[in-house]
Amino acid sequence: MSQQTKWSQFAVLISVFFFWGFVAASNDILIPVFREKLHLEAWQGQMISFAFYVAYTVGSVIYFLVSKATGGDILNKLGYKNGIALGLFISALGTLLFYPAAETQSFLIMITGLFIVGLGFSLQQTAANPLAIVMGDPKTGSQRLSLAGGINNLGTTLGPVIVSLAIFGSVTGAKQVADIGAVKTPYLVLGAAFILVAIIFKLSPIPNKIEHHEDIELDLDKSSEVAAKPMMPASNHSSALAYPQLLLGMIGIFVYVGVEVATASNLPQFMTEHLKDENGLAFPTENIAPWVSLYWASLMMGRWTSSIGAFNLSAGVKSVLRFIMPYLAFGVFLLINKIANHDITPFYIYAGVIVALIIGDLLSKGNPARQLLIFSAFGMAGLIIGMIAEGWVSVYAFTSVGLFCSTLWPCIFTLAIAGLGGKTNEGATFLIMMIMGGAFISLLQGWLADEKMLGIQASFIVGVLCFAYLAFYAIRAKAILKSQGIDYDKLESGGAH
Repeated sequence: MSQQTKWSQFAVLISVFFFWGFVAASNDILIPVFREKLHLEAWQGQMISFAFYVAYTVGSVIYFLVSKATGGDILNKLGYKNGIALGLFISALGTLLFYPAAETQSFLIMITGLFIVGLGFSLQQTAANPLAIVMGDPKTGSQRLSLAGGINNLGTTLGPVIVSLAIFGSVTGAKQVADIGAVKTPYLVLGAAFILVAIIFKLSPIPNKIEHHEDIELDLDKSSEVAAKPMMPASNHSSALAYPQLLLGMIGIFVYVGVEVATASNLPQFMTEHLKDENGLAFPTENIAPWVSLYWASLMMGRWTSSIGAFNLSAGVKSVLRFIMPYLAFGVFLLINKIANHDITPFYIYAGVIVALIIGDLLSKGNPARQLLIFSAFGMAGLIIGMIAEGWVSVYAFTSVGLFCSTLWPCIFTLAIAGLGGKTNEGATFLIMMIMGGAFISLLQGWLADEKMLGIQASFIVGVLCFAYLAFYAIRAKAILKSQGIDYDKLESGGAH
């Protein structure tokens, strides 16, 4: 029996996805501010991102240990919306540290604040991702997660612009770094927003519990000619780690977040080393920001497109929207960068690159395993073209990786927790733990990018290997789930109509 999505509740839920993206992308604004004012080394500046991503892992480990010590899953006891509200309050406490950090110009206090913000986000993610999947028809769970991810990337697109405006008083790319005391303002405002949304969550009708029936993940088509095997009961395993789809999915999340973050963080170095301006000089650093913005906006394009299946629309309307949504998101990117006084004419050619996203989306037909395989193959192709080609062709190829990373999170997450039943929360915790791939794989590629090693262009082989594993996981997870009675091929009509 199909369950309709409760959109009013879902709208409240996805507000936290916006915050995650807003803060993650805004960290890139903090790095140059603190580096210049406190005279930090490059690796010290990168501790901003490292502290933020590692906090997810630490938070997940704490969650797991406390759950084991208390003899039950925290969210099953505390409640899902209560857990998100608590996570928001924890993150708000972290933003308060930006005040003493700015007043005393203390880098340690600032990254401690970011670490606490990340701890709160870890709890929020553990609760919000499974909620997004089950708040409606289970067959369209991955599409709802894509929609939530699209809101996340609206945050990644807006965050740097708004934080730059708050710190510099301008979004024109001012080279004069503002007084470090200005850093506290946007984060204190963000902390107030966290508290406000926490209160809204407490008062909202969002479910506080998830009923983990054996068939909660899928509403199998009983009229299918070939009956599905009974799903493996969750009680067969004492730990979520006993499920191979989760164990392999944890590695999948690690390498996915890794290639996503590493490609973006190494793109600036590639551009400065391999591109020249009109005077034949190295491409100026201050002109790179819009390209990094395009990379993150590419994720928004893919997620907005993939989320169409979550809506109760006719097949004809959905078919039209699959062509409109990526360009609508592209238009949002152009508008934001136009407001920021960036020259947007070099981006027009990217409209042709977006066609590859539309083709991949149409071929996937809403099947998470197939979409993971297709988009991983496209991601490998983008990186290989970028490694072989030169100049702007390489830049467009590397940037296109954002398009193909766009829907991988919901695909991996959906496949990894399918069939876990009462172990779903525990499984989600392990998956959130693996977000640390964003810290470690980007550092690995950065190390290999040294001219004494592989060099920046060849270093993108790291991303190729990440996508290769994801393609393997798509094939392997499909086989594992099919042996447990979960066959997404029989549910394509449910995800596409």
